[in-house]
Amino acid sequence: MNHRLKKRFDKLRAEGRTALVPFVTAGDPNPDVTVPLMHAMVQAGADVIELGVPFSDPMADGPVIQKAAERALEHHVSLRDVLDRVREFRLEDGDTPVVLMGYLNPIEVMGYPEFAEAAAAAGVDGVLTVDCPPEESGPLAGSLAEKLIAPIYLLAPTSHAARIEKICSVADGFVYYVSMKGVTGASHLDLDSVADKLAAIRAHTDLPLGVGFGIKDAETAAAIGRIADAVIVGSALVKLVAEHADRPDEIPGAVGGLLWAMRQAMDAADAKA
Repeated sequence: MNHRLKKRFDKLRAEGRTALVPFVTAGDPNPDVTVPLMHAMVQAGADVIELGVPFSDPMADGPVIQKAAERALEHHVSLRDVLDRVREFRLEDGDTPVVLMGYLNPIEVMGYPEFAEAAAAAGVDGVLTVDCPPEESGPLAGSLAEKLIAPIYLLAPTSHAARIEKICSVADGFVYYVSMKGVTGASHLDLDSVADKLAAIRAHTDLPLGVGFGIKDAETAAAIGRIADAVIVGSALVKLVAEHADRPDEIPGAVGGLLWAMRQAMDAADAKA
């Protein structure tokens, strides 16, 4: 496992706390916001940062994150630019794990070995490529493994037992469970169903289990935090970025405020567990 991810999850487990994993799109609404926003999220209680790589066809994402990618692409933010932002973040923060989330095409264009080398040099800890299933991920996963970068995979409510076993056999860092059918930003979170699915997944892996999609506020973050090892929140934060796009200096404070409320609610729930 990547050492930063392992160290962070081991520490949280020892403390009896759940990881808070915010997602934002790199370069949204402009490239200058990204690094200050990353630092603000850490200050607000983020344990791992998930950084979206802008892509023209983000098929797994709902309209909120699709528009975030469009705003970033208007500034011509590329995969190399995203790595530059991670490298800049690492000048002040060498501890917080950073996971890139995106799509395979930009990585293929760069080339798997070159991407893995550049990502490791920048300080990336994990990579989740939404459209790269394990059956097709061998070359990329191999390049990532050489650089101790964790390949992270998705599981869904529709994942059957054999699929869960397959994903868990190749995953590293943590397993990302998509809590509902649909795209990012969907609603109708069913906590009982999520808990049942997490129990089924835990039968196949000791990796931390993160849950994302549908987490909108402190209440839902705390509820998921009671049953998962990590709470992943994206669309609710990206929506705040969009609302403050014309006042970018306010973005770190706005996003940090929501994350802080989530962190407090999650810690209170962990204390009662």
